[in-house]
Amino acid sequence: MPAMNFEKSMDRLEEIVKKLENTDVPLDDAIKLYEEGQELLTNLRQKLNKAETKIKKLTKTEQGFQLKELENMEEK
Repeated sequence: MPAMNFEKSMDRLEEIVKKLENTDVPLDDAIKLYEEGQELLTNLRQKLNKAETKIKKLTKTEQGFQLKELENMEEK
């Protein structure tokens, strides 16, 4: 499957869910759609995790460790 951006992946996942909700989908097609949906879901989770990592940093404070957003780090 070619790489899709986040929005297109979400659109395709929504399309798959709608098709699977239709009870007229043959079993073999439903299995293929389910597998594609699982792959999309895994890729979307990875993209979200990478984005979260980019915008947060674990910083040591007197009270322990604290997550800080990158925007706030520029002020220090």
